[in-house]
Amino acid sequence: MKKKKREEHTNSERWLLSYSDFMTLLMILFVVLYAMSSIDQAKFAQLSQSLNMAMGGGKSIIAKENGTDANKKTTPIDTNVQQSEQAKMQDLKKQVDKYLKDNNMSSSVSTQLDQRGLIVSLNNTLFFDTGNADIKPDFQNELIGIAKILNQIKNNIRIEGHTDTVPISNSQFSSNWQLSCARAANVTQFLIDKAGIPANKLSAVGYSEYRPVSDNSTEEGRAKNRRVDIIIENSEFNKIDNNVKGNSSNTNTNSNDNTNSSDNTK
Repeated sequence: MKKKKREEHTNSERWLLSYSDFMTLLMILFVVLYAMSSIDQAKFAQLSQSLNMAMGGGKSIIAKENGTDANKKTTPIDTNVQQSEQAKMQDLKKQVDKYLKDNNMSSSVSTQLDQRGLIVSLNNTLFFDTGNADIKPDFQNELIGIAKILNQIKNNIRIEGHTDTVPISNSQFSSNWQLSCARAANVTQFLIDKAGIPANKLSAVGYSEYRPVSDNSTEEGRAKNRRVDIIIENSEFNKIDNNVKGNSSNTNTNSNDNTNSSDNTK
């Protein structure tokens, strides 16, 4: 009697071996492409996650290096830098406050710390004649003294000119834009020429009446708004200041200003 031949068992899962090899080669290809080029980290993280899911899950080594774990390593360093800078700003403020007190200027010059850094506000009445952008000779030495204290740290310095809402019109300036810009520019040039502050640390901008710190409906409020702010920028604000262009410019003038009435208090 003839024996029956045993049926050969067909392996239906052979394709998995080829598929696994293909996926491995595909992953290697993308890793090599990543190593040879600079790509967006967020997009690469998405790509890495997709590959991991396609290959059956697992944790991504690359995601750990470029993602949350890396942030945890850098965050304490950033925090330490910010705390150190904040301590320097506070020490600088104390020095300026002492100088102002010793020279009887506390009522005309104020200091404060905010998200931008250290702000030293100069009252326009003390440093400028009405409707004029030239710094009064009587207080130039005091301004030099303040500037030398501020120059102790390497942070950039931003000079801002501000006015109240009362229109100005004289032979020199036709608008508050021009006056605020001229005062900011003159203080900046003075700090370069007389206080020895490097020009590449300085910037000047005029805001006219559009950055008030008080109510313009009262004389007291308008007096506070007429000022020049010297801002010692912290590193975070300096990044924003250098990368974002503001709407104001130190060459900007407002042709729509009402020039029919003169300002006798600026």
